[in-house]
Amino acid sequence: MLDREEYIEQTHFFRVYRERIEQNTPAQEILASVRDEILTTTKLPMAIDFLAGELNLKGRVSEGMRQLGHYFTPFQTFIMAMAEEEGARFDVRIALAMLEQLAEYMSGTPNAPGLFMYQFECLARNRLGYDLGIEAVAKDSFYSADWKEWILKIRPQLGMTDFAELLYARSQHRVVELRRQQNDPEYLPPYPILFEAQEGRIAKANIGKDPLYMFAALQRQLGYPRVPQPKAARTSALFEPQVEQRFQRLEARLGLLEQEAKGGIDLTQLAPKDLFRLDEK
Repeated sequence: MLDREEYIEQTHFFRVYRERIEQNTPAQEILASVRDEILTTTKLPMAIDFLAGELNLKGRVSEGMRQLGHYFTPFQTFIMAMAEEEGARFDVRIALAMLEQLAEYMSGTPNAPGLFMYQFECLARNRLGYDLGIEAVAKDSFYSADWKEWILKIRPQLGMTDFAELLYARSQHRVVELRRQQNDPEYLPPYPILFEAQEGRIAKANIGKDPLYMFAALQRQLGYPRVPQPKAARTSALFEPQVEQRFQRLEARLGLLEQEAKGGIDLTQLAPKDLFRLDEK
């Protein structure tokens, strides 16, 4: 893990990057300006310099993140690379918001279950693919050898086995139930337990349901980090109805002026269609 101040500065970096992207500021200008805002006692300013160089050379920030594997995790690089793919539907603003939330979580008191569930929900909600995504998750140095083994083990099972059932099988809650069923208080499973009893109870209650319900329950009950979601598209009118009508009339008048400038107004577009049908008869 990096020092806490590194994650705090990463949180600021990804937040500012996202906010200025929303203001249509070029990425090169963002990297040049945000560098001066970062604490020089961290390694992030040097990382930003390298990212700026790779952006100018190859046109992608993720290329620089990939070469800075000692600073950015494989999952961070994967998220940014998916957003920068040509023709990708995955919005770079959502990617930056996800990285911001991830860095903020790591600056607190993170644990392996919370980190894994956040990363997995990022993949699931945005349909980023489990094959390369889970591989990037397993390469995170935060996980122990037992965690990495389990993450890679469940990768081929995703989509065929209920995810809540996979989580429940490695929880302390299942061990408690087996001890009760077998009447053996000393029973120990032959595999490492990765999730606590409360996480196991939530997982068992969500077997057969949409995994998003389990993610939401873990966030409510255990304070797991929430995955940023895209804002809903606007369905209502941009202006009040009266203002909207005035804009429509203005657009109609501008259309008439354009037609007149081009050589005359087509009166057939203004008169009722039934009137011209009577004239034809």
